[in-house]
Amino acid sequence: RSADVGVRSGFIAAVGDLDEATARLSIDATGLYVTPGFINIHSHASPNALDTAVNMLAQGVTTEIINADGGGPIDLPAQLESVSRPGLAVNLGGYIGFNAIWQQVVGAVDRRATPDEIARMRGLVKAGLDQGAWGVSAGLDYKPGYYAQTEEVVRVVEAGRPARTNFTNHDRITPESNFSSKTGMDETMAIGQRAGLLPVITHMKVQGREQGTAAQVLGAMAASTARGRYTAADAYPYLAGQSGLGSLIIPGWAQEGGRAEMLKRFADPAMRARIVTEAEEAMAARFGGPQGVYLPRSQQELTAVMKEMNAGAAETIIRLLERGNDPGAILRFGSEDDLVKILRNPTTSMACDCGATLDTRVHPRFYGSYPRVFGRYVREQKVLTWEQAVRQSTWLPASTIGMVDRGLLAVGMAADLAVIDPEAIIDKATYDNPSAPPTGVRFVVVNGRVALEDGAPTNARSGKALYRTVNMPSRPVSDGARALSVTGTASQRRIAIALTQDRKSTRLNSSHVSESRMPSS
Repeated sequence: RSADVGVRSGFIAAVGDLDEATARLSIDATGLYVTPGFINIHSHASPNALDTAVNMLAQGVTTEIINADGGGPIDLPAQLESVSRPGLAVNLGGYIGFNAIWQQVVGAVDRRATPDEIARMRGLVKAGLDQGAWGVSAGLDYKPGYYAQTEEVVRVVEAGRPARTNFTNHDRITPESNFSSKTGMDETMAIGQRAGLLPVITHMKVQGREQGTAAQVLGAMAASTARGRYTAADAYPYLAGQSGLGSLIIPGWAQEGGRAEMLKRFADPAMRARIVTEAEEAMAARFGGPQGVYLPRSQQELTAVMKEMNAGAAETIIRLLERGNDPGAILRFGSEDDLVKILRNPTTSMACDCGATLDTRVHPRFYGSYPRVFGRYVREQKVLTWEQAVRQSTWLPASTIGMVDRGLLAVGMAADLAVIDPEAIIDKATYDNPSAPPTGVRFVVVNGRVALEDGAPTNARSGKALYRTVNMPSRPVSDGARALSVTGTASQRRIAIALTQDRKSTRLNSSHVSESRMPSS
């Protein structure tokens, strides 16, 4: 709708016709769209980039939730205090990571946790949530979380049940399941439901040999929600991901114990031969073979490096890992038709699997995700409406993690805003030029201060560390008519309140308040 947004002291103070109002700063958004700031609930932000976060502000992002895929420090307040010290260009919150907890208590080995260790890990989950974590994250496809059995994960993360929060997981894809991404997503849903947490299938995708089956997975999610077990997801608008070159290709048993132990196995001829065979199988099943692997640091296809080394795909990867730390890889995995279905799913949040960075040789999602959604999938392809894409970038992710004061343009909400040009917004980043900035995000406001003006950062550093509190449950977004009924007593009187509101109304349709004196005893 056409309206003015008034901001005071970091909060939205008014929405409507404000022609008679005055302000120290007025932004003319005629012909533009004013939206809530975008909320990235799957962030891999670099601490040294959070004081500027230029790549995120240029996308319209105002809030990032770090410690995705089960990682990050266990002491969340200390982490946020440390990264906040130079100032924050965007708001920042964090998850408590299952993988980090497993690493601290059990280690990088493939063994069963003892009852005492389970109890200690449950205590760390609870402590993290009590300290303000926005949910429990896991990356069961990554070591050492990979070594935890499903039942062990359930026992650990169910300690978060009283918090009414979420379990977000990078699905575990194993050779035992024939590298089935559907099996991995089923596990994520089962863990969340059994643990009493809202399951979130993070950076949702249908990989390799199962391409074309997104509708089946989305159907399973919808069926779960219909049974009263709400299930959500997040996704980014690309057909390739980014991870360590070896982390998803080298078999799990070969990575047990960490890098030093893995190198010892590489040096054993028999083990090396087995690793090569199994790595080739994983690559073929998940990424379509070596042609599905690109090395952003050297800007080379794996197939080109294979020719240089005169070696097969897995042998080339092993040699690269032997040279030094994992160089990282872009891994192609999916189909456009599946991606469109996932993006259109009403419980899929937009989340870029990226974050504030100073690096220029990364996945293009670090610079283009949100503008790509709006430019490519809304304006050009009309896969989503503007309203749907805004909802899935703002209020839906906020609701999924329990945030209550951001993600809407409404009086009393924090003043995190983006002003976008619907005719110009688009991504420019590519795999060959991944840091090309997007166009179309004109202004960004973070906690009431302009952080991006005419597309240029202002260095306002007005972001805040955000902590979840006890009354912030993960929950579905209500897109239908709303109703609220409350009864209670106050000052020896019975009070009953009933409120209703139509789906598209900005005001209460009707309300009823009744009051009666309680009989004296």
